Amino acid sequence: MKIEDLTLDVEQRIDIKAAPDKVFASVLERFGKKNTRPNGESLELQIEAKPGGRWYRDRGNGIGHLWGFVQVIKPPSLLELSGPMFMSYPANNHIEIKVDKTAGGSQVTLRHRALGMINPEHRKGVSAGWGHMLAELKKDAE
Repeated sequence: MKIEDLTLDVEQRIDIKAAPDKVFASVLERFGKKNTRPNGESLELQIEAKPGGRWYRDRGNGIGHLWGFVQVIKPPSLLELSGPMFMSYPANNHIEIKVDKTAGGSQVTLRHRALGMINPEHRKGVSAGWGHMLAELKKDAE
């Protein structure tokens, strides 16, 4: 097995015509209750927006999945999450969402890095999933 098989590093950016504080509020909503699959299905995610806060999927009736923890939160510019995410196997993930002020509003940079025995299907789908997330974030904030 090569190191490339054990790592993932995806970075995507999007420009949004809204102030950083509005964009950051939309980031928290999109990583929580408004998180959806590309087909529109809710992922039923919750985020506790504080250091050490949980990021988890609550399916009701005691059924759920821990996606990670809030590692860093600095409104309105930075959110970092770390944990297993959707990977129910030996892997750890780190997501960094930066919101930078620009002349036209804000630029959001999302970077997802992972280390572990990454499922090839997850590797293929992660870029499309984050692209969907950023596109929906743009709609929310603008």
